[in-house]
Amino acid sequence: MTTSRKYCRSLHAQISLGTTSDDRFMPNGYMDAFSKMDNLILTEKLDGQNNCFNKQGVFARSHTAPSNHPWDKPLRDRWKLIKDDLGELEIFGENMYGIHSIAYTELESYFYVFAVRDGDTWLSWEEVQFYANMLDFPTVPAYDIKISLGDFYKKKNPRKTNENEVLAEWLKANLGMSWLESVETAGLLGGYDPLTNQPCSEGFVIRNSDAFQTNEGIIDVAPNEFNNLFKLVRAAHVKTDVHWTKTWKPAALKDYSKYKWYGYEYLSNKK
Repeated sequence: MTTSRKYCRSLHAQISLGTTSDDRFMPNGYMDAFSKMDNLILTEKLDGQNNCFNKQGVFARSHTAPSNHPWDKPLRDRWKLIKDDLGELEIFGENMYGIHSIAYTELESYFYVFAVRDGDTWLSWEEVQFYANMLDFPTVPAYDIKISLGDFYKKKNPRKTNENEVLAEWLKANLGMSWLESVETAGLLGGYDPLTNQPCSEGFVIRNSDAFQTNEGIIDVAPNEFNNLFKLVRAAHVKTDVHWTKTWKPAALKDYSKYKWYGYEYLSNKK
């Protein structure tokens, strides 16, 4: 690997609400394509910064140069310990050290892995879990799938049912409530709005559990856009503003006594 390549673009489900002007939606027919995938993984979308570990350094969204933000320091310190173990792997995850629009009471780490890339291949979820465990990172929390999308889709007779209604109903069947109700709960890591102290979570990511290339021609999306995963985000999610880089605050971990990534603890953050 001679250059570092950023995370590819993930598109929103058509029923996603928390989009911005430069976001893009999945094209029509996406649910039919996903219903044909053998297994899907439903994870909570965490409110952090997309960071990547590779042998060249720690990168944020832009991979033109390693990230040097103050809220990346725990990750840079950790990278020094694991850089020789990475080889050609790129480990992508949520950097949770700086609080954004959601704070969490159940954080066990400042980095939650959601993807691993080897060359041009995004590894299977099983492999993502394997490498995360090997590097002593957690993966983003996943929900149990009670009924597969394929089985659910067939029962709904998609020729007569709107595909977005099928997605909403499938999520409700697996979450035990509508996805709109779910994002008003604390999710799987104790999320809450630091401005109001009300429970909330950001949304969901749905991905193929198998390994895949970014664009395999399954869905009509751009070459740099995923066609094996998509996301849903709650309405009006982003609460940060242009002053965040000056006013940001570090997150607290659930148990600092277990936090020994670097041979010492972040004593300034201990409760």
